[in-house]
Amino acid sequence: MNRKNVTKKQIEIFAAHLKREEKSENTVEKYIRDVRAFFSYVGETEITKERVIAYKSKLISEGYAPRSINSMLASINSLFSFLGWSDLKVKSIKLQRQIYCSEEKEMTKAEYTRLVNAAKQKGNERLNLLIQTICGTGIRVSELQYITVEAVKCGEALVSLKGKIRSVFIVRELQKKLLCYAAEQKITTGAIFITRNGKVMSRTNIWREMKSLCEQARVNPSKVFPHNLRHLFARTFYGIEKDIVKLADILGHSSINTTRIYIITTGNEHRKRMENMRLII
Repeated sequence: MNRKNVTKKQIEIFAAHLKREEKSENTVEKYIRDVRAFFSYVGETEITKERVIAYKSKLISEGYAPRSINSMLASINSLFSFLGWSDLKVKSIKLQRQIYCSEEKEMTKAEYTRLVNAAKQKGNERLNLLIQTICGTGIRVSELQYITVEAVKCGEALVSLKGKIRSVFIVRELQKKLLCYAAEQKITTGAIFITRNGKVMSRTNIWREMKSLCEQARVNPSKVFPHNLRHLFARTFYGIEKDIVKLADILGHSSINTTRIYIITTGNEHRKRMENMRLII
């Protein structure tokens, strides 16, 4: 019986396989990061089902969130499937569907407005418009590259991700702001949100710039990251339309269960609705 050990070369081959499967660059990076963390744990010892279960227990004991652990396990299980070691795959942690999110994590519209104003006051028009673009369209930060001069002019960006293409509409007010900004920056074609060197802004740069607004905007830093703007878009849209299927299409979700996570509100809102039921006599 052959010992089950993984080499750096096999991990490189696995990464190439993920790229052939047309996984996004960020997804590939995440899978490989998770896989390397696991093999840093097992070292030179043989990989057994018991060792994988022990790693899962280690992550739990270290206080990782269940969703984060499941995400890491999915990466490792994917590698095992690729190597034909399905007998090593472990089960994810069962999660009860969350009915509301922590108030410490949910960004409100008022907080979003303060972030936009803080960016304006700092004279950072690019960041000001970037925040409004993500929140006003619901796109992922990785999809900002599709917000081009050409797309803004026609009011619609064609986003290609994970083998799917969807249309992202750009409302007229945002169109005007973006075209005005592009003209001022002498950007006549291609992506609008670029660095001084003409490269599309990276996730890291965007994250850092947004965090720099927290103190002035009086917003808890734990709430300030690009994906939370997408969540605010989703909750606002659903609050008006009450159509989760349409929202899933707009966000580019394959499963409505994913969309449900985006429209979870805080416990306070649930409490208010229960108070309004007036069933206690």
